[in-house]
Amino acid sequence: MATRVNGFANGHGPIPAGNPPPHEREPTVPTLPEDDEDPNTLRPDPVGQIIHGGIGRPSGFAVLSSRPANAPTSSSVSGSASEFTAYEKQYYPGQPISLSGIASRAFLIGIALAFSTTLTIDLLLRESLLWRLPFFVAALATFHFLEFWTTARYNTKTAQVSSFLLSQNGSAYTLAHTAAMIECFLSCIAYTYAPFPNRLSLWLFPHWTSSPIPYWVGPLGITTGLVLIVLGQLVRSVAMVQAGESFNHVVQARKSNSHRLVTSGLYSIFRHPSYWGFFWWGLGTQLVLGNVFCFAGYAAVLWLFFKRRIEGE
Repeated sequence: MATRVNGFANGHGPIPAGNPPPHEREPTVPTLPEDDEDPNTLRPDPVGQIIHGGIGRPSGFAVLSSRPANAPTSSSVSGSASEFTAYEKQYYPGQPISLSGIASRAFLIGIALAFSTTLTIDLLLRESLLWRLPFFVAALATFHFLEFWTTARYNTKTAQVSSFLLSQNGSAYTLAHTAAMIECFLSCIAYTYAPFPNRLSLWLFPHWTSSPIPYWVGPLGITTGLVLIVLGQLVRSVAMVQAGESFNHVVQARKSNSHRLVTSGLYSIFRHPSYWGFFWWGLGTQLVLGNVFCFAGYAAVLWLFFKRRIEGE
């Protein structure tokens, strides 16, 4: 029986015209991207960039490109199988697109969201001021999940473990949220053991022995905070969807072929809708938490951060 080797029968003569039987057809080799760009193109490291407000070129860089640097190309298809192994390595643990890393983070975020939501409802039914702490955790879990999901769905080629933004925002981001939770907890303790009653809340909720809404916030403050959280999250997520491949968590020093100026949808109303959404989302969380100091701190720091980021763009 004749075998096919590079279009010849048994490596000697050409195979007669016509469709060969299925068992003799030549296997299809997938078409791979051409070498049209430098695989060692450097992009700023997400950690360093966000710590610096997304501006400038910090000391650390990650070797990343729209096509993985170690991906085999059409010119190397006939090379050794180790090239394909190197291409697949990016999905291994510890790599930028680690499948196990993505799965474990998504699982933990889901557990945090479910547990914090349940605890929020339980504490509300117990008429405890502390319901605001797990609510804040639930808002954070939702935010970080949507950051990755929108990137993976609408800007797939740039999605990686860091797209969750769990540890890529720098130490200042973590300290800000920690300070917010500490202030909320201390204010709850101080209010619970205060020597004077909350007469306004007791008048609004006479069937409660104590109110889950602190008097310095009030129902209007809580409602405003909830609206800002939902509105801010919605605007940011929709902005990422509408920008598609033109959106990136890190300010880019070089224009990619897929980047385009988006002027439709939310971008016809706001120049930077994702920044606008996160700014008011952050302030809304502080209103719900009832934080006075962190509200002022969030407003000042976020305004300065986005001001510098926009100027750098």
